[in-house]
Amino acid sequence: MHMRFLAVLFVPLLAACTSPTPEAATSSETARAPAVVGEAATDLAAPWSMAILADGQTLLTQRDDASITLLQQDGSQVDLGQVDGVVPGGEGGLLGIAAPPARNGKQDAVYVYFTGANDNRVVRFDWDGKELSGQKTILSGIPKAQIHNGGRIAFGPDGDLYIATGDAGQPDLAQDKASLGGKILRVTEAGEPAPGNPDPASPVYSLGHRNVQGLAWDDDGRLWASEFGANDVDELNQIEPGSNYGWPECEGRCDREEFAQPAAEWSPTSIASPSGLAIADGSAWVASLRGQRLWQVPLDGASAGVPQEWFADEFGRLRDAAIGPDGLLWVATNNTDGRGSPEPGDDRILLIELPTSA
Repeated sequence: MHMRFLAVLFVPLLAACTSPTPEAATSSETARAPAVVGEAATDLAAPWSMAILADGQTLLTQRDDASITLLQQDGSQVDLGQVDGVVPGGEGGLLGIAAPPARNGKQDAVYVYFTGANDNRVVRFDWDGKELSGQKTILSGIPKAQIHNGGRIAFGPDGDLYIATGDAGQPDLAQDKASLGGKILRVTEAGEPAPGNPDPASPVYSLGHRNVQGLAWDDDGRLWASEFGANDVDELNQIEPGSNYGWPECEGRCDREEFAQPAAEWSPTSIASPSGLAIADGSAWVASLRGQRLWQVPLDGASAGVPQEWFADEFGRLRDAAIGPDGLLWVATNNTDGRGSPEPGDDRILLIELPTSA
């Protein structure tokens, strides 16, 4: 398989709030390419999110049929059934999945984010390592629409649950602190506002987001999020509690001091549409949908370097990225979601060996 490293225009993070001059990312003879070394699963139907469990198993959501699949360590797949109350439509359906930190080497719960009849919500299941039971809603009232439902959920190093929501096609919701739309939320396992939130009575952790679909932490505990732009600029943001990321007043960088600036940008949005996000080996690895490629963004503290693209147009739309139980980067394709061009075997989970640090 031929691996490619292509040059495109990008805007890296600069300290000033004025718009910087775009720079060209050029190919490097010393650049080490990630390599696809296998597949963890094939013939999936619109996979959306993966939860890597402490016992080496993986849980996978499939958006349109509202089902959860268990990928066992021997490569076999077990259908765990459908989640009650899911109403798929447009970009909505069964979306994010996450498991809390292991206790005594075991995880006894699983959380999922889905679109229902009237809202997006997060529910909890009991988990015994083989079956899900006891579905219970812990957070409801997240605005839903045919588009911009957000949906990524992840447990942070602090043990709290972080929830990425979209503006549901109503941009003003992102600036409305009373709305759960266009935010990153932080709650306890019971769904209550987490201690230390900017407003102790609110689950809102950050605001001014259009449609976040990627959440990941670096080795120093910093939270990063990937975000869809509207017409011109997609973003990778380093998230600080209480910060406002500008939507809809700003798309990408702007000269408003009250808004946090992106750490990295993609322009035009046709080369990205960033969804799932994983961090490993000093870089953010971003699955992109419309861009149909994997982006590598070097990280240096709270700053990001010039993104590099890999596998452009080789595997179609890419939805999620996670570090698998084998230490490889697992990337889920998304060619059966109604916007892609499926090939035999789609959708699949690619196993990618990342280049080691110099």
